[in-house]
Amino acid sequence: MRLFTKSALLVAAIAVPSFLCSAELKGLNVLMTSADAQTQMMGMVLGGSVLNDQKKALNITLCGPAGNLALKDFTAETVKKPDGTATNPKAALQGLIKAGANVTVCPLFLPNSGKDVSALVEGISVAKPPMVAASLTNSEFSNISF
Repeated sequence: MRLFTKSALLVAAIAVPSFLCSAELKGLNVLMTSADAQTQMMGMVLGGSVLNDQKKALNITLCGPAGNLALKDFTAETVKKPDGTATNPKAALQGLIKAGANVTVCPLFLPNSGKDVSALVEGISVAKPPMVAASLTNSEFSNISF
């Protein structure tokens, strides 16, 4: 019985702080750099779960090759979902924007791709480094990169 009590206390000591921390989180920051469509889709799927299922805030910053998802004239590669249907990360990103995600491109992306802000999909803006840094260091948000 004593071993059970100690075990239960140990589990509670580990589990309760984890639960409380996750309950206090306000959202998720996603930093996406990968050019791989499957990797991009996984970021969109997890972001969608945070935004739609958990009703938390979602911030996505697209840098490097992933910045192409923000361009009006970019066609994303199709990815098969587990149910056999197909989608692409650009369409998923546009759905997240409509659902309330805050999406930006790195400030270096446009000048280095020979584009300007008029090339961006509606709902996507250019990131301001101090704001991104503040978001990434905000303890009320988790960070993930793809």
